[in-house]
Amino acid sequence: MDRVRTAVAHAREVTDHPWLERLARVGLVAYAVMHFTIAWLAFTVAWRIDPDAADADQAGALSTLGSSPGGLLLLWVLGLGLLSLAVWQAGEVLRWWTGLLDPDHRLRAAFVCIKCLAKATVYGAFGLLALVFAVGAEYDAAENTQELTDDVLGVPLGNWLVGAAGLVVIGVGGYLVVRGVTGGFMKDVDLHAAPDRYEPTIEGLGRVGYLAKGAAFAVAGGLLVFAAVTSDVATATGLDGAVNAIGAVPTGQWLLTAVALGFAAFGVYALARARYPDRDPSS
Repeated sequence: MDRVRTAVAHAREVTDHPWLERLARVGLVAYAVMHFTIAWLAFTVAWRIDPDAADADQAGALSTLGSSPGGLLLLWVLGLGLLSLAVWQAGEVLRWWTGLLDPDHRLRAAFVCIKCLAKATVYGAFGLLALVFAVGAEYDAAENTQELTDDVLGVPLGNWLVGAAGLVVIGVGGYLVVRGVTGGFMKDVDLHAAPDRYEPTIEGLGRVGYLAKGAAFAVAGGLLVFAAVTSDVATATGLDGAVNAIGAVPTGQWLLTAVALGFAAFGVYALARARYPDRDPSS
């Protein structure tokens, strides 16, 4: 156990290093830029501005950024920043791991650790995706989602598995909505460092952003469930499919515009996190 504690102490020296926090701030700015780009792509879908625009999802956003002037350098900065953010966020687990050994605090510690690791996984995945584009490879999230769904539907109980995955995505959407309604996302902002006058603006933008993201994820999950029920992979296209589905309903143009503005609002909130970061979800 002493060796474990020593190893954890050394690991914390790395994850708590000021330079890693600075790089994590770059990652949060990258996360904001991704959401601004998704917002723009969703807006182009709503108003049919550019039929040849990339898919309105994370992969489409990175592809769009990569094709801009200086895009290659930008992708490397985004990728390395997001990976640094993932390491920094995962480092919070090192603060809580001893709680897993305490019966009185085990459940709370486990929840916090899972939450931190989930965030770190998301940031790390986006960071790796940015580097995939940076080295010249291609990735189509919608197409890959369809192919994976088709493969799963072909195995025994595949429809149930796809349906369960869809329900999980809907659950993620619901979690984002609840987080937006309750304002729990403000725990990720160091309110002691932020001026009081900024707090209402940060909170308002965060609420709008989380509600928009939650709605989009819920629709994406619903489309996955529909694919499971009908055995038709055409609707299993992830976030881009959700964006197009929202735009296709009556008044969809305005609904999708609202979603786009929500993603942009989340981008501003992410910038606030970059300025006043707090990785401790229990704060």
